[in-house]
Amino acid sequence: MGAEASVDIAVGEPNSVTVRIAIDCMGGDHALPVTVPAALAFLRNESDVRLILVGPTDQIEQALAKHPSADRSRIELRHASEVVAMDDPPATALRSKRDSSMRVAVELVKKGEADACVSAGNTGALMAISRFVLKMLAGIDRPAIAAQMPNQKGGATMMLDLGANVDCEAEHYLQFGIMGAALVTALDGKERPSVGLLNIGEEVIKGNDTVKRAAELLRTSGLNFHGNVEGNDIYEGTTDVVVCDGFVGNVALKTSEGLARMLGGFIREEYERHVFTRLMALLSYPVLRRFKRRVDHRRYNGASLVGLRGVVIKSHGSADAYAFEFALRRACDAVRNGLLQRIEQTLTLMSDGLAVVSDKAGNGARKNGNGAIEPGPAPASAPAAKA
Repeated sequence: MGAEASVDIAVGEPNSVTVRIAIDCMGGDHALPVTVPAALAFLRNESDVRLILVGPTDQIEQALAKHPSADRSRIELRHASEVVAMDDPPATALRSKRDSSMRVAVELVKKGEADACVSAGNTGALMAISRFVLKMLAGIDRPAIAAQMPNQKGGATMMLDLGANVDCEAEHYLQFGIMGAALVTALDGKERPSVGLLNIGEEVIKGNDTVKRAAELLRTSGLNFHGNVEGNDIYEGTTDVVVCDGFVGNVALKTSEGLARMLGGFIREEYERHVFTRLMALLSYPVLRRFKRRVDHRRYNGASLVGLRGVVIKSHGSADAYAFEFALRRACDAVRNGLLQRIEQTLTLMSDGLAVVSDKAGNGARKNGNGAIEPGPAPASAPAAKA
């Protein structure tokens, strides 16, 4: 689109109102032993937050009783009689467990009783329930899982999709780019974040037909599109946003987490080899502690389910209390920074820009009857690109 129809997102002041977060206390591999301690720790650091703990109230009360000195003045309990298991099919969770802690927590967002929902439960079930209860934003076909990955520049790279959509069409990559840019603007204050398309090479001829078509849509979208990026660019911080399908994104995420744990284990093994190396470990402890903090994947826990008419944060199912607290922080930041409003604003601007592109180029993206962004007809031929 060039200079004719660029997309700029205004950056406003964070909201100062009390944030209400509904927590699915029964979700994840550990449930109450993680969610309750994390909630209490989070409240100690945040004075303008109220938490709604959702699940069997008798079990939640028992978990809270283990922390007798905790301040419960900003905690509300909401009963839910059922639990979505980690291996429950999404259809079972949606149709047969209507009083599950997960669904009740999401419905609190729908009713306006909570500003955000956080769950470490079954990803497929959370996606299905959230989409059914909250519905999609106008212009978006599917929700996507987005999370920040640490990079060498001292910041983070927003990456999506991380597992919600295994099979994607070209227009979905464009929608992911729009939502990712809005996320970075809302959370980091960048007015025009750069967007890259994850591929097997930087050249425009690389990738399958769907990825090539997605690159065309992104290039003419009005977003600050950098072009194709490779896996190493995620951690080099080449772009603010990296877009991919859910299959590739989930593999990249799990590979990164496994690599971080392996490197940490290697370093620990080397320092524990004999007395001298253990002495060196004591001397270098401050450096090791800072290194561990920088690569600790728990600090980046909490992925946004973007594209919904409500804020839903997915925590890693195996998260401990420390990691789950960061997921709560993600939800709080999203509400304070008006994430939903910014995504809607971006979609409105993009819709106007896409109409301009379609009129001028004759083959740009357009909106379908439901308001979702989709590509125009593929061009008959394309000029060959240099390798």
